[in-house]
Amino acid sequence: MATVDQSTEAQVRKDDREHVFHSWSAQGLINPLPVAGAEGCWFWDYEGNRYLDFASQLVNASIGHQHPKIVQAIKDQADRLCTIAPSLANDKRGELARLLAELAPGDLDMAFFTNGGAEANENAMRMARLHTGRNKIMVQYRSYHGATHGAIMATGDPRRWPSEPGQAGFVRFAGPYLYRSSFHATTPEEECARALAHVEEILQYEGPQTVAAIMVEPIVGTNGILVPPDGYLQELREISRKHGILLICDEVMAGFGRAGAWFASQIWDVEPDLITCAKGINSGYVPLGAVLISQKVADTFRERPYPGGLTYSGHPLACAAAVASIEAYKEEGIVEHAYAIGAEVLGPELHALMERHPSVGEVRGRGCFWTLELVKDRETREMLVPFNAAGEAAAPVARLQKAALERGLYLMTHWNVVMVCPPLNITREELDEGIAILDDALSVADEFCD
Repeated sequence: MATVDQSTEAQVRKDDREHVFHSWSAQGLINPLPVAGAEGCWFWDYEGNRYLDFASQLVNASIGHQHPKIVQAIKDQADRLCTIAPSLANDKRGELARLLAELAPGDLDMAFFTNGGAEANENAMRMARLHTGRNKIMVQYRSYHGATHGAIMATGDPRRWPSEPGQAGFVRFAGPYLYRSSFHATTPEEECARALAHVEEILQYEGPQTVAAIMVEPIVGTNGILVPPDGYLQELREISRKHGILLICDEVMAGFGRAGAWFASQIWDVEPDLITCAKGINSGYVPLGAVLISQKVADTFRERPYPGGLTYSGHPLACAAAVASIEAYKEEGIVEHAYAIGAEVLGPELHALMERHPSVGEVRGRGCFWTLELVKDRETREMLVPFNAAGEAAAPVARLQKAALERGLYLMTHWNVVMVCPPLNITREELDEGIAILDDALSVADEFCD
């Protein structure tokens, strides 16, 4: 851990509280922790307190903090060429596009670069509408696709509500979620079949000839890390193909090894028409997102201009970081490590926590992408905090999160869900330390159980 100057902490706090406007927050009710530095799976404050990052920040620092190969790539690129217009060719931009084409399933051989995931989703939806000549986009409830104008309207959770009415053309449907089944299913097979029948029914009501795309997170992220039953994504692909509808897989959170595969859609051998990605593409070292585009969609714009662009599309510093990140993933076996960590450590250890803590109703996940769903009562499955809880109603989970932080563990929570999403290169020893702290902190949640 690098030496830090405690005298600057007061100035950091003062500047932040007086001048920084934070996202998703009531500005007067927050007190952000000043962070002095980070390395690997850890970050620390100005008093020297260290925190194990069990959230990879916003599930984006997938290769951990300050990876030397990526830091060096950014330095080298800055020395050579900091920026260049997207209308010009650049070596790192082209190399990254080629590497992505090699990693992606099917014939997703072209990449349109953005500044992040929301813009990737915006452009994927635009491409789908222009390619098909149709307007509607089908999206799931319990989804999040970003906070820009179109992406927030595609989102299926309450973060969308304050922006309504917004962009038109979105149709929502319920995805599979056996623990709280919308279809009264009792087995994964029932949940799969009934969820797919629901999609077909919605298409019947909406008119499949009006639908440009179905956009889904292959594994739902902040809304619960919902791993679909086997067969669901494959059949959704067939339904979309049957009706001439594009399938967009939002892999902003699940992609780049998070679920133990380069892309989560590859777990089920599904080839989408478009994949959106960001976060783990370079672990957020420099802002970057991308739309990976199939040949048939790309061909739409071979003689017809694509009406979209960004000043910083394919920024050289961001692309250099992503190239170095992909190289590090391959050299260090990070995707394989993430899969093994999930199968051999996180899965068994988190299920063991469930046995010890009545507040844990279900454990879900794969790779380094897991969640504990917290309940008041396992029999009734009543959520530990209500849907869309805030303030005092959210206190049980907020207190758990605070207890973990005080013990040196940084967690990401969303209502009654605790996400366990450490960097993909975390060690067994670090996992054991984090799980022990989580075990201790869950006793806070247990106090609220009936």
